[in-house]
Amino acid sequence: MKPTFLADLRAALPAHALLVEAEALRPYECDGLSAYRQVPLAVCLPETLEQAQAVLRACRAHRVPVVARGAGTGLSGGALPLADGVILSLARFDRIVAIDPDNRVARVQPGVRNLAISEAAAPYGLYYAPDPSSQIACSIGGNVAENSGGVHCLKYGLTVHNLLALKVLTLDGELLELGDCTRPGALDAPGYDLLALMTGSEGLLGIVVEVAVRLLVRPERAQVVLAAFDSVEAAGAAVAAVIGAGILPAGLEMMDNPAIRAAEDFVHAGYPVDAAAILLCELDGTNAEVSEQIMAVRAVLVEAGAREVRTAEDDAQRMKFWAGRKGAFPAVGRISPDYYCMDGTIPRRQLAFVLKRIAELSERYGLRVANVFHAGDGNLHPLILFDANRAGELEHAEAFGTDILKLCVEVGGTVTGEHGIGVEKLDASCSQFSPEELAQFHAIKAAFDPDGLLNPGKAVPTLHRCAELGRMHVHGGALPFPELPRF
Repeated sequence: MKPTFLADLRAALPAHALLVEAEALRPYECDGLSAYRQVPLAVCLPETLEQAQAVLRACRAHRVPVVARGAGTGLSGGALPLADGVILSLARFDRIVAIDPDNRVARVQPGVRNLAISEAAAPYGLYYAPDPSSQIACSIGGNVAENSGGVHCLKYGLTVHNLLALKVLTLDGELLELGDCTRPGALDAPGYDLLALMTGSEGLLGIVVEVAVRLLVRPERAQVVLAAFDSVEAAGAAVAAVIGAGILPAGLEMMDNPAIRAAEDFVHAGYPVDAAAILLCELDGTNAEVSEQIMAVRAVLVEAGAREVRTAEDDAQRMKFWAGRKGAFPAVGRISPDYYCMDGTIPRRQLAFVLKRIAELSERYGLRVANVFHAGDGNLHPLILFDANRAGELEHAEAFGTDILKLCVEVGGTVTGEHGIGVEKLDASCSQFSPEELAQFHAIKAAFDPDGLLNPGKAVPTLHRCAELGRMHVHGGALPFPELPRF
């Protein structure tokens, strides 16, 4: 590290908020479940807006890359450090600024845990709807960066659908205010929708320092139906049948047998461990609405071939059912030394076909798969089980995962639903986007960050990378547009 840059960082931060020693940096070498590791040049832990601004200005002046980091629970390597860059941790921006029950708005700093928002709003009968499985640990800033969802995103939407405003720092340290939390009932705001543009941008355009989210009134009643099936294909078809019947559940989740067994052994949720697949369907609303919908859903599931249909007897059992689903990722970690978590989205009508193809790919690669996902909106989370201590297995798992994502694109879906692209899906995203689309992404990046210092090398592949992979038509191998700055 250049002495002048280190001096500027030390001037910007208290001594305890700047980490430069090798042992202190080691805990920041990876992002969540990513298979990649890289020790950063330094880690900055600002406690005030002014400190964060000073760090960014120092990085801009010395042309040092900056990677924003939240709780470190990412699933695609979006906050993977750079050897020549600094980590800007928002962990100490962890204050709930205000809860406005009258307008149903919460203003929070980015380091606040997802679940903590609902806990703070609970005394007012309110809650924050997006609920990733990691909600007990993940931060709202990371949720904004990845546009996270959760088991209730089918009815209530992803992070982007529940945001009202953001405060964002540019690389120059300028504070931008996007959106408007003073008009929570408004259906639109004047000007470009920069709020939506920033959401899911994975730290490439700016650093989020405050978030205003929409709060919802807790429904009068919520109840879960569990349905067991003798085949994964039948369960996939049942998902389409529920939606096709005009029913919009609060959540509609699916788990296959390996995931069922792992979750049951871990959580003891009461799952039928001999079922090939289960669906968890939650209905919420008034007592009358839920009673009517429960009967309708049960009828659809039986007609679709469910061998067993159970309704949670009380709220404790409902929470137990969900605990098994939300604990599926750590549960699978108990049955395999390593696993590679995928995230792709497909049209619901393609569920049965894609799940069958994933099983065929599993046989081809010789690697087991546990499927657990947001079936209602077609967001798949295949967990590819492998052992990194065995030569070549990680590479096999990565190739398997890329084939799954290419399959998602082939059937009309996308390479991500809520985990972002990060570094792990750069190659797969070449199958998704055309050269013209990538050029537009690079142009937007350059408008916000002309030097390409915010989280470079993430989220959007370069045209050269895709051309070398041969995964897109690039005018006979020639690039149709000049390369823009690295990012």
